[in-house]
Amino acid sequence: MKMHLIAVGKKMPDWVTQAYQDYVKRLPPDFNLQLVEVEPAQRGKNRDVRRVLQQEEEKILKAIPHHSLVVALAIQGQAWDTLQLTEKLREWRMTHPQICFLVGGPEGLSEGCLKKSHIKWSLSPLTLPHPLVRVLLAEQLYRTYTLITQHPYHR
Repeated sequence: MKMHLIAVGKKMPDWVTQAYQDYVKRLPPDFNLQLVEVEPAQRGKNRDVRRVLQQEEEKILKAIPHHSLVVALAIQGQAWDTLQLTEKLREWRMTHPQICFLVGGPEGLSEGCLKKSHIKWSLSPLTLPHPLVRVLLAEQLYRTYTLITQHPYHR
C-alpha cells in the first residue's frame, strides 16, 4: 500500500523534518509514506483567505494520484483512538491501493478539498500547528504498523 502525505508548506523547521523522517524511515516498503509538499499561496497583510485557499486547493487536488482514498485532516473530522485507526488502516489496505492524507496550511483546507475527500479525520479537537501534524501523522502510522505486525512499540 502506498500512502501519500500531501501537505501545504515547503520550509519546515529542522526538528519537523528530522522527527518526520525518523518515523518514515522505520516504515517498510509495503507501508510507505511519501511526502508531497505543496507551495503555499502568497500571504500578506491584506490577504484574501478565500483566494489563498483556492490557490492551495488547485495544487493539492492536482497532487492526488488517481484511484486514491482521500483522507482530509481537519478539526471537524472524526476522531479515532489508535486501535480504531489501526482497524481503519487494515480496512483501507484491503480496498485501496493508495491513500492520500491532506494537510492544509495555516488557514486549513478549502471546502473543495474537504468535498473531494472520502474521509475527514481529526487528530485532536485542539487546533494544531500544521508542521506538527506531519510528525503526529507519521508517528501514528508507524504505531498502527507496529500494532498490525505485533511489534512491541505500542504498549
